[in-house]
Amino acid sequence: MHFPTTPDRECLEKEPKILQLLSGCPSIVRLYRFYEDDDSLHMVIDLCNGGNLFDRMSSGTSFSEAEAALMLKQLTVAISYCHRLGIAHRDVKPDNILFDSQGRLKLADFGSADWFGVSEDGTMRGVVGTPYYVAPEVVMGGEYNEKVDVWSAGVILYIMFAGAPPFYGDSPAEIFEAVLRGSLRFPPTIFCSVSSDAKDLLRKMICRDVLRRFSADQVLRHPWIINVRETQVNG
Repeated sequence: MHFPTTPDRECLEKEPKILQLLSGCPSIVRLYRFYEDDDSLHMVIDLCNGGNLFDRMSSGTSFSEAEAALMLKQLTVAISYCHRLGIAHRDVKPDNILFDSQGRLKLADFGSADWFGVSEDGTMRGVVGTPYYVAPEVVMGGEYNEKVDVWSAGVILYIMFAGAPPFYGDSPAEIFEAVLRGSLRFPPTIFCSVSSDAKDLLRKMICRDVLRRFSADQVLRHPWIINVRETQVNG
């Protein structure tokens, strides 16, 4: 990691501090060591040689409900752990979801993460994230809370079922407009075999009303997540 300016350096130094704080969660990449030379900061983290979720999605891999539920559960455990410590990831997307050699999920890349627990009202500012996965309140440029991560995780779940995001466009501007104005739809030809519980959870995660949107802990208590068993995936 190269940091030519003081603001860049401060940003890059924040990531290892956050990773150190999150080291107790098995679903988050663990930082073993970080050190600095003349112009770079080096981080030694878990070896995740099982690829990432983006690669799996891009390869045309189809996900059963059990597989999708188990993956979302592991991801949400990581998100919930962050939130309990006052940290929001703010860039949850398939590229940042890695797998180790045992196939265990690891949430990575906390370069956009921030502490929301340090503010009096628990809010953050700043347009960060990736167009398809960013929550509408982030696009609007105002204050927002940690539930932006839940929105992003919901979009990932939607893509695992549909093979495409719920809101899309040909440019970032068009995508942002769709995120702000578009309706969450479940095309029958794609979602006919998806359970009502799964669609119910999607509605509660990809919800524009932040007060009604589920928290990470609520996601983990949803019947669709509670009822998943690892044996359903591993046979």
